[in-house]
Amino acid sequence: MSAQTIFLRRRIINAVAMVLSLSAAIVGLFFLGWILWTTFSKGLPALSWSLFTTTTAPPGEPGGLANALVGSLVLCLSAVLWATPVGIAAGTYLAEYANHTKRGELIRFINDILLSAPSIVLGLFIYTVIVRPMQSFSAYAGVIALGFIVLPVVVRTTDEMLRLVPTQMREAALSLGVPQWKVTTNVLYRAARSGITTGVLLGLARISGETAPLIFTNTNNQYWSFSPNSPMANIPMTIYEYAKSPFEDWNQLAWAGALLITLFVLLISVVARVILLRNRVQND
Repeated sequence: MSAQTIFLRRRIINAVAMVLSLSAAIVGLFFLGWILWTTFSKGLPALSWSLFTTTTAPPGEPGGLANALVGSLVLCLSAVLWATPVGIAAGTYLAEYANHTKRGELIRFINDILLSAPSIVLGLFIYTVIVRPMQSFSAYAGVIALGFIVLPVVVRTTDEMLRLVPTQMREAALSLGVPQWKVTTNVLYRAARSGITTGVLLGLARISGETAPLIFTNTNNQYWSFSPNSPMANIPMTIYEYAKSPFEDWNQLAWAGALLITLFVLLISVVARVILLRNRVQND
């Protein structure tokens, strides 16, 4: 086979691969645009000031999503608050103390499994170990379930960001007699804080619309409730219940809630991008 024939064959294979890749990208973007257009077209007419000032109401009565919005905020922030320090500590251990050990590789493998585990499985696990023995759905069970979704994201991000910090920075600090814990907190965390912050924000964006874990742990509440021992109102469960109802006003509120979650995730993603770009500019 001549060199010209081999070159022509490679050109054809490359062209076919490019066409298939472009087609897949166009199909994905088409459905993404369709979903976004449907969400915005149906959610925007339902937006009003009363959506943020009134609570969920029975069918036929004017109502909003105030209790669900506040409840979702409390659940998500509480999950992030407990999962972030645990995840940062675990990621630091992997990067600084178990980087090239079999124990570290095993922990990374388990963390990757947890990272890719379906959220409904995590919700069912919390139901089995907490909800069923207590015989009651509760907000703290939902917080634990959501935290288990954030935890592997923070662990993986912290591990990767700390390993990207140049070894010379560690050696320079240690050569000055700085203790290891001060090197980690004052040098490494400062160098990797933008990446770690981005991981936390992405974890928050991921759990903001999770419904499956809350079905088994927190369920929903039609009223104001801030007790950790009882169910708390939240947007995902409200959307789930209102979207399948036969009442038109509830369907509109479900679309409004879906739009608010979409805008929140978009905002978090933009903030994460800005943090990464700012850190890249500073490093350059």
